[in-house]
Amino acid sequence: MNIIETHGLTKTFGNNGLAVHALRGVDLTVARGEFVALIGPSGSGKSTLMAILGCLDSPTAGRYLLDGEPVEAFSGPALARIRNEKIGFVFQNYNLLPKASIARNVELPLLYAGVPRRERRRRALELLERIGIPEKANVLPAVLSGGQRQRVAIARALANNPAVLLADEPTGALDSKTGAEVLDLFGELHAQGNTVIIVTHDAHIASLAQRQVELYDGVIAHAVAA
Repeated sequence: MNIIETHGLTKTFGNNGLAVHALRGVDLTVARGEFVALIGPSGSGKSTLMAILGCLDSPTAGRYLLDGEPVEAFSGPALARIRNEKIGFVFQNYNLLPKASIARNVELPLLYAGVPRRERRRRALELLERIGIPEKANVLPAVLSGGQRQRVAIARALANNPAVLLADEPTGALDSKTGAEVLDLFGELHAQGNTVIIVTHDAHIASLAQRQVELYDGVIAHAVAA
């Protein structure tokens, strides 16, 4: 069963002579439990596509079905609900709250979802155990290494048991050894049944996915099993 389906997705910024066509009719399917790498040069449209898949932006035209729901039909609170419940985000620069403890950072999506405090805490501690840093629950992000901060970002992304885990250059701010450890964690999450989509320009990282989807000038130029 497909967790993601797009049909003829287009995205245009600006208008008339200043229009930039970031996506030019993207047809993409991602099966539940699949590990996909979106690759392509700068300006290829991969970050724009990621933003649409993550419900951070809307297409100019086309259809997007996420877990069977027609995302392009929603806006405002309904779109925010889908984004919080269905999508887990992992960003290159972590985006952790600097004055909140690690556990509180992980709890954040659960807070937005209205989960009671005790259950939020239980779930956060469970996730920190899962990613291998349960002893860091009560410290602030500033005392963690880059790799540990990215693990916290992954735990936060998993808090609401999302349908899809989206990672945008998740090792871009890490050294090679730490980056490899984070990629191993993505592999473990995929092995546990999570759907993972990584945006990367790194061919080695892309080769770790089940399938590579290459974008060029806003269209899918090539898709191949890794």
